[in-house]
Amino acid sequence: MSVEVNTEKPIVITQTINLPKRSKFKDFLSILMVNKAAMVGAMIILFYIFIGLFAPLLAPYNPYEIILEDKLLPPSIDHWMGTDDKGRDILSRILYGSRLSMGVGFAAVAFGSFFGIIFGLVAGYYGKWVDSLIMRMMDVMLAFPGILLALAIISALGPGLMNVTIAVGAFSVPLFARIVRGSTLEVKRLEYIDAIRSLGANDLTIIFKHILPNILSPIIVQGTLRLATAILSAAGLSFLGLGAQPPSPEWGTMLSNGRDFLFSAPYIAIFPGLAISILVLGFNIFGDGLRDAFDPRMKK
Repeated sequence: MSVEVNTEKPIVITQTINLPKRSKFKDFLSILMVNKAAMVGAMIILFYIFIGLFAPLLAPYNPYEIILEDKLLPPSIDHWMGTDDKGRDILSRILYGSRLSMGVGFAAVAFGSFFGIIFGLVAGYYGKWVDSLIMRMMDVMLAFPGILLALAIISALGPGLMNVTIAVGAFSVPLFARIVRGSTLEVKRLEYIDAIRSLGANDLTIIFKHILPNILSPIIVQGTLRLATAILSAAGLSFLGLGAQPPSPEWGTMLSNGRDFLFSAPYIAIFPGLAISILVLGFNIFGDGLRDAFDPRMKK
């Protein structure tokens, strides 16, 4: 009696199922949109950007036109936020002032982040004496309070909106440099950086093509939070008479003008103060939301 054994291999049918890939950007947006506070902050920022861009269309009056017959008018249907001591419409000046305040904030952060990123990348990548030299310079800048350093710079350069932008941006440089340096030290130890270097890539390619794109998250978060500080600092310097000069409708200048009428016409100072406070709050809570969205632990 013989038994036949089937030695043929069983046929296995495999089917590849292509699942839709979820992009990192969509994951980031989904986490960010869950944070209601961040969405409120984003709406506030977008609202201010909108009124700044379309101020000529939204403003009911010329913000520079002086009408002494209408001076110190309280809020009414004709002038929703009243008029100042020269008869200028406060609402129109606030709408136009959003351009100046946000423009100074964005320009100052761009200035500070540019030099801070360069210093941080060079210090973190090369290390040794280069790192020590750059970071000791940053420590010297951090030894001075930010507003005091800005005052020293403006004293040397003179008052003006451009000089305020440089001064506010200058004390943002060491903050960006420290964050970028720490992130660079972490990324440059990874194996893929050694592999890229072994393939013959030069330092500039490694730094700007392979390290910088991987450390953008903390830079974006810090930049958003610094925008609030920059706008507040610029308004404070203008309040002291070192920033935008009259008749510019900058919010800090409007606050400085309104302090002389706190008892007779408090609305001259209240409305610009509210505009600054709400915008700074929007950037702060939106920056906190970005920090949560970029945190890998929040994605689990």
